Amino acid sequence: MTIEHQAPLLQVNNISWSAEKRCILQNIQFSIEQGKFVGLIGPNGAGKSSLMRCLYGVNRPGRGQILFRGKDIWRCSAKENARKIAVILQEQSEHLGLSVYEVVALALTPHKKLFEWDSAEDHQRILEVLQEQDLLPFKDRLFAYLSGGEKQRVMLARAMLQGPELLIMDEPTNHLDVHYQLEVLQKVKREVRAGRLTVLASFHDLNLAAAFCDQIIVLQKGRITVHGSPAEVLTETMISEVFQTCAWVDQHPLDKHPRITYGYHHG
Repeated sequence: MTIEHQAPLLQVNNISWSAEKRCILQNIQFSIEQGKFVGLIGPNGAGKSSLMRCLYGVNRPGRGQILFRGKDIWRCSAKENARKIAVILQEQSEHLGLSVYEVVALALTPHKKLFEWDSAEDHQRILEVLQEQDLLPFKDRLFAYLSGGEKQRVMLARAMLQGPELLIMDEPTNHLDVHYQLEVLQKVKREVRAGRLTVLASFHDLNLAAAFCDQIIVLQKGRITVHGSPAEVLTETMISEVFQTCAWVDQHPLDKHPRITYGYHHG
């Protein structure tokens, strides 16, 4: 009996991207299997956001290919890509004048024909997603007046309604307090574990990456330097070389993933 090899959900083949005559990304190559939570880490200026924008179709690489289920995303329409890939950014548009319900309902746009109205089934599904994300009491509130954590929960609800296979999160917890950081990531992780989602998320906090990711990609000066499991990637040597920081790495006493403690030198 033979076991068929499943092709990666996302395949990035040797892409490079430049801006203002400066090379930002060089020879980036990796793949993401379906049902994985993959983290992207690196110091400021490493190119994380630029890479993310390539993957969701904003920055067109000058070289290489980005394949989703074997199909070049740049040969697909934006609407077609949006049916399969959802994005949550660290900074959100204010969506002035729109309620929470209306912002979440925008997720249905890629699935609609021109001028097609939402159906009763659509309305019911929107309410279900709001309920799943504990947002039903907020449905009539203006999105612009929500807190940062509440806005991220709304964007997560919108992403879930969109029904993507891949969710890209560009430092979505960067401005959130600890409670909201864990809440957002735990909700996403549950979707991954249930087999409904694959995630690529960039992180500043290495301990969050260690806690939630199955695989971690390290980006430094526009190049991938390491790619592997958290235990393989999050070493004292890597942190020292890439982040120029002294750290100790041991095992979290409860969850057994790597735990990073940073050292400080007092002069």
